[in-house]
Amino acid sequence: MAQTQVQRDNAPVIEINGLTQRFGGLTAVDDFNVKLMPGKLTGLIGPNGAGKTTVFNLVSGFYQPTEGQILVGGKPTAGFKPHKVTALGVARTFQNIRLWNDMTVLDNIRVAQHYWLGYGFFSSVFRTKRYKQRETQISEEANELLEVFDLKRFADEFPKNLPYGTQRKLEIARALSTHPKLLLLDEPAAGLNSHDVKDLIRLIRWIYDNFDVSIWMIEHHMDVVMELCSHIKVIDFGQTIAEGTPEEIRNHPAVITAYLGDDVI
Repeated sequence: MAQTQVQRDNAPVIEINGLTQRFGGLTAVDDFNVKLMPGKLTGLIGPNGAGKTTVFNLVSGFYQPTEGQILVGGKPTAGFKPHKVTALGVARTFQNIRLWNDMTVLDNIRVAQHYWLGYGFFSSVFRTKRYKQRETQISEEANELLEVFDLKRFADEFPKNLPYGTQRKLEIARALSTHPKLLLLDEPAAGLNSHDVKDLIRLIRWIYDNFDVSIWMIEHHMDVVMELCSHIKVIDFGQTIAEGTPEEIRNHPAVITAYLGDDVI
């Protein structure tokens, strides 16, 4: 597991061109374009229903775009299922926490690594040497992640019994267990109290500083986005209305109108 940043190249982690998604007569995302370079912490914001999560669903393979192209590490993902996108190096969390509540915390981390087990059905049935080696490695790495995320004491607990903020931390740790190059965080502060939000800001900054991963986040808590992100893209009704630094976005008339209405301008 990479815990120190390595030198990054100049190739985009992800490049999106002309991305459009229609559901019947509704255009949820309209001609969306973005190029994310390695080593960046970037924000995607907009009012409710703007199309933000739809973008993440398209990137992670849950939807297939009506039009446009998504390149992950230079490879087009057209027709890819979520597990194939994960194998390319994209991991995500969800606005509504999605953990396996009938598995222990440790097993939530272990099972997320199934796509790179390195052994097949025969090896698992007959408990071959290859099977035992890989299972040992996976368990060791899962325990290491729990250690660095201060979750080791919950290893044998079920996620549903943990505080909400701890569940959110576990979901992020599970995403990182897949060794992503790009981590998508979909409203990680949703449902957190003010104390947990501050802890989350520290956690995301720590991940950014210590893991070789680019982070792209959707967030409604403006203090989280403004404090963490160096570049922010804003969409409304599926269309990009602004992008720039936090200071530029904070004072952008179109952004203020989208969030607060025309009367404010």
